[in-house]
Amino acid sequence: MKRYLLIVAATIAFFLTLFFAVQALGVPLLADPTPWMRQGGILAGILGVSLLIADVLLPVPSSLVMVAHGALFGVLKGTLLSLLGSMGAALVGFAIGRRGGKLLDRLVTPAERARADQMLARWGALAVALTRPVPLLAETTAIMAGASPLAWRRMALASLVGSLPPSLIYAFTGAAVVNFQSTAMMFGAVLLATGSFWVVGRLLDRYLSKRRNRRDAEQPDTNSDLKLAQE
Repeated sequence: MKRYLLIVAATIAFFLTLFFAVQALGVPLLADPTPWMRQGGILAGILGVSLLIADVLLPVPSSLVMVAHGALFGVLKGTLLSLLGSMGAALVGFAIGRRGGKLLDRLVTPAERARADQMLARWGALAVALTRPVPLLAETTAIMAGASPLAWRRMALASLVGSLPPSLIYAFTGAAVVNFQSTAMMFGAVLLATGSFWVVGRLLDRYLSKRRNRRDAEQPDTNSDLKLAQE
């Protein structure tokens, strides 16, 4: 699995490099898109969704866009717009991974690919759902899932499950910010929501690890019982 893990690390490094490059160039739209969205209307909605989809390759401040959706369009419409953009990004990343499957076959051994495919077929949908709110990991997981046997239907469902909570929470956050001009209030709300996602993710990871360890501990006993029964 070493080569496979190196490819994952290289993908994350690519996104980090792209992030620093865009920051160095100082692209205003990617630094803070809210000035272009303050006018509201259909154009602001299209711009917000387009930015969220582009987030699969570009360092878009997706949390700010989602908060802006809530502030401009209300909870329901803001959630739907953010959900559409987030799912679009996940599916575009998945499509990129599908196209890159042949390249991956050249870089890893068949044994590594088979083992990774087995893991992603079992845990890929869960990984996609859990990492949707997490920058870098969301894009990397979507692309790597696309290079696995994970079906499009399961990917769409996983991205829906993973994208709905942040879309809804950020929409509530935006709707609760009465003064949309207050950048400090908006950033504070974003940090609070992001911290909440981190805590929930840590708790889920701990819970799943305990379940996995418990199952692994019980597995040898099951095998022993089977052997005794055969004898």
